[in-house]
Amino acid sequence: MPPKPITPDNAYLRLTALCARCEQAEGDLRKKLRDWGINSSDSNTIIERLKAERYLDNERYARAYCRDKLRFNGWGRIKIVYMLKGKGIEREFIDAALADIDEEQYLAILNEALAAKAKTLGSKSEEQIRASLLRFAASRGFEPALFFPAVSRLTGTCNED
Repeated sequence: MPPKPITPDNAYLRLTALCARCEQAEGDLRKKLRDWGINSSDSNTIIERLKAERYLDNERYARAYCRDKLRFNGWGRIKIVYMLKGKGIEREFIDAALADIDEEQYLAILNEALAAKAKTLGSKSEEQIRASLLRFAASRGFEPALFFPAVSRLTGTCNED
């Protein structure tokens, strides 16, 4: 049995409740509206109303997302940018969010993540450990210019390529 269709007014109320709980991306809300069977004209009206009433703000979302993914997930700038682009966030808002990152905190998060990962690698050869740490840092979305020297310091190698 298909779900009961909801009205545009009901959809608006659901989205205001959702936005009041936590920041949301416009693209995610548009997807919800599509899934609920709301036509594009009504969707546009609802989205514009949410923006006018400050429930929805892509810049605020980008800043919160960036801050949370860095702090709680240990993600680097590359992965954060990729994920925000996937949510349809404008590049100017992404750049503003990345500008808020404290460089010392960013490097500390990278170094802590690498040190924790290194402890899990056990008795592998130095070359295997280095390769694992490089892959790990890249998968977390950190920039090669930052993680190559950090891995070299951690493994005690002089080679920083």
